[in-house]
Amino acid sequence: MPIVISGEIDLDPEAREKALLDAKPLIDAALAEKGCVHYAWSADLSRPGRVNVFEEWATEGDLAYHFSAEPYRKMGAHLAGVGMKNAATRKYRVDLIEPVYDPDGKPRADFFTTP
Repeated sequence: MPIVISGEIDLDPEAREKALLDAKPLIDAALAEKGCVHYAWSADLSRPGRVNVFEEWATEGDLAYHFSAEPYRKMGAHLAGVGMKNAATRKYRVDLIEPVYDPDGKPRADFFTTP
C-alpha cells in the first residue's frame, strides 16, 4: 500500500535557498532508492523560511529502508547544521488512488471510480 509523507520545515529565511541547494544530492539519492515514487522539497512562496516536503513510497518496507539509509541520516545532520527551527511531518497510508478529474474533465472531491 502506498505511503505519502507531507511535512513542513522552518529555517531562517536567509538560509532556505542555500539549504535546499545543498540538500539536492541527498534528495537525488533518496529519489534513486527502491520504491521512491516522489521526493520533493520546495520553498513555500507564502512563508519565508518554510520548506514543504512531499514524498511517496511504494511500500512500508521501502520507507523503512529509507529511514535506515545514509541519505536520510545525512539530511538530519544537514538540517541541524542550517538552523532548523521547527519541523512537522505526517505519513498517510493510501488505500485508493484515482484522478481528480472525471472523464468529462470535471474536478471531483468524491471518489467516483469505485462502485
